[in-house]
Amino acid sequence: MRLFWALFLTLCAAAPAVARDLVFAQPIDCTLGDTCFILNLVDADPGDGVADYTCGTRSYDTHKGTDFALPSHAAMDKGVDVLAAAPGRVRGLRDGVNEAIYGAENAPNVDGIECGNGVVVDHGGGWVSQYCHLRNGSVTVEKGQSVRMGQVLGQVGLSGKTQYPHLHISFRKNGEVVDPFAPKAHAECGDTATDDQLWQTPIAYPQGGIVSSGFAPDVPSYDAVKSGAARHDSIPPNAPALVGWSFIYGPRAGDILRLQIDGPTGVILEKDVLLKKTQALAFRALGKKTKTPWPTGRYAVSSWLIREGTVVDAHRSEIDLR
Repeated sequence: MRLFWALFLTLCAAAPAVARDLVFAQPIDCTLGDTCFILNLVDADPGDGVADYTCGTRSYDTHKGTDFALPSHAAMDKGVDVLAAAPGRVRGLRDGVNEAIYGAENAPNVDGIECGNGVVVDHGGGWVSQYCHLRNGSVTVEKGQSVRMGQVLGQVGLSGKTQYPHLHISFRKNGEVVDPFAPKAHAECGDTATDDQLWQTPIAYPQGGIVSSGFAPDVPSYDAVKSGAARHDSIPPNAPALVGWSFIYGPRAGDILRLQIDGPTGVILEKDVLLKKTQALAFRALGKKTKTPWPTGRYAVSSWLIREGTVVDAHRSEIDLR
């Protein structure tokens, strides 16, 4: 028996240690595809071009993180927690930066503080995670504090260099940016496999989709759609118009957005809209002016995002006219 244990310990000592990367939990308290969505990925192109880890378009030049976005400013106002992606110690933080849409009139100067309110967590072994654009006054941790995976660090906000409420999270190892979707990709792209992701629960490639849809008594402004103000719970039958709108993320040039409005008497309007530009966010609307009051009852706007003949996502919203 002694000989067995001696041999066993010798073999264990001789076996090479296998270095494993960290795994990271989803850093925001929401349901992907429902109450949040991924807006942008890490730019894998080392030059002036843009390419996400699949060689796709879900990024922009020099983007160094993953953006988890909310469906509207109204969703942000309700409070959505930002969570530590892995255990570690708070290396640094910033709070007190006023929230504003970057580039808007009277927006604060964010030169040098593009991250806005944020937290940096050191996970050891050269690994660091950084959380940006947090809500002013929401940071819940202190410098030097130990945090566990899933611990609340703050809330999603609109601080720093951003035009839409989202969490920008970036991962670095020994100072180098690492894409959690493709940690071994470096400057290359094209691999859509999920088995080597650093996410604790693998996340599918975000093809794009429909954030929300709804009705309005006239064509809403883009700002109203983004803020959530375009959504109406009800519309009077004699409103100036009956307009259905759809707010989409990640559309590519050549995609089709199919819109349809139906009511108590059946289909009222339908149209296929060709999307001519690749964008992070966009919205389209379909409507008809009111000549005589609309019949009271339940109305629905349905929308389908179609790419190369395949439906990428679909959404339906209903409203009562009364």
